[in-house]
Amino acid sequence: MRHRVDTRKLGRDTSHRKAMLANLVASLIIEESIETTVTRAKEVRRVAERIITRAKGGTLHDRRLVIARMNHKAAVNKLFDDVAPRYSERPGGYTRIVRTGFRKDDAAPLAIIALV
Repeated sequence: MRHRVDTRKLGRDTSHRKAMLANLVASLIIEESIETTVTRAKEVRRVAERIITRAKGGTLHDRRLVIARMNHKAAVNKLFDDVAPRYSERPGGYTRIVRTGFRKDDAAPLAIIALV
């Protein structure tokens, strides 16, 4: 039974999954839009929304928590300097997922996840 299990495994063990999601969130913050599969996009949205909300606080403690989750210096700097102030008045919903079709190789559904 899957009672109260709310995350997707994405075919990876825990450390690989956490590293992949951290890298995808860093890419999303730097590029502000990335294309990936729909399932990955939904998981990236969960992580990104929490990180952006944490960055809106702007304290040193918030910065250290974000660095612990996503160890990418350029992405953290852009997040705290540009992205978080942009969403200071917005109470959530910082990302948008748009389905774009299917991958040619394995027919996996693709989506673009972008910052609003």
